Amino acid sequence: MADEQKYPHHAASRLEMGNQIHIGSLNDPTSDMEIFAKEVLGALIMDNLPPTPNNFTLYFDRILEDKSDSLRRQIGAVLELEESNDDEKNIELEKTLKQGFSSVKSVLQLSTTLYKNMMLMEKILDKRREEMKNTPSLAVANDLISSLGNDVSKLGGILKKQVSHMKELYNETANIVKQVENETIFDDQYGVYNKRYLINKLTQEMHLIEEFRHKSSLVLVSLSHTTLAQISSDKAKGLMVRTVARLLLKTSRRSDTVAHYGEGVFAMMLKHTDIESAKKASERLFDLVSSTNFFLGEQEISLRIAIGVIELNPAHSVEHTVVTTLDAMEAANNETKNRYVISSAQ
Repeated sequence: MADEQKYPHHAASRLEMGNQIHIGSLNDPTSDMEIFAKEVLGALIMDNLPPTPNNFTLYFDRILEDKSDSLRRQIGAVLELEESNDDEKNIELEKTLKQGFSSVKSVLQLSTTLYKNMMLMEKILDKRREEMKNTPSLAVANDLISSLGNDVSKLGGILKKQVSHMKELYNETANIVKQVENETIFDDQYGVYNKRYLINKLTQEMHLIEEFRHKSSLVLVSLSHTTLAQISSDKAKGLMVRTVARLLLKTSRRSDTVAHYGEGVFAMMLKHTDIESAKKASERLFDLVSSTNFFLGEQEISLRIAIGVIELNPAHSVEHTVVTTLDAMEAANNETKNRYVISSAQ
């Protein structure tokens, strides 16, 4: 009883996508990890600090320093699974961007040189033109023309080399831009993560589930075929798809990953969420979208989405998981009563 008064949050529970999910009591920890978790939370409560991510991280690192090497290695292994090496990736991206800026700078400098040479050519032509006006004989005129031809030929050779160099710089810059695009994690068209980031997070989560045996789920969403069939304008369809993306962000938690998988299909990876909680999350999302009306001129369109749901299983690959969930989402397009379809590959 004394422990319960000292740590009033031991019996606390948290809301997971609107469902009451109870956490096991920390009064009876069964592993070194649980003992460590209890100690960190206890220290926060003792110091009357809110258990915010920043505070927890501070106490987590401070208390971990005094733990045994074996526990530090165990926790280090967990952190390696969760970390995505963002600092290293940012450093590499920064190097690539600096290289790109350097190439762009070189292109601009070369463009300036080309412009100066073109201006020089114009001045040479003006000079030769004035000399031609005062030419006393045809022989002298031919000499001037020959001299002009040599000037043009020399400058033409220089310009040809500079243009060739500019082409090389352009191709180098284009490759750098493409490389940066391949490393991006954000889809700026819809304001969510992109497919590359989603696949990485799913792969990471599969490893974590295999290690710690918790539950996480994946939800795939797209506008239904019946909704899209009502509109012929590609621009209007794009606006409707962006509306779905906005509603997904609105209904998601901070721990969820919302991403654009491609071609108007969105994904929401729900961490620490079993299939039952994922179903309820899908129902709320369906109701939220269905209650949103889209106006196209005088036409009012009720949005409807197709949803496929699956509980992540490390026994299946990420590719298999996504494909079977896409199949479930497609099956939901043919359903008129159900709000979602559960993937058969559990």
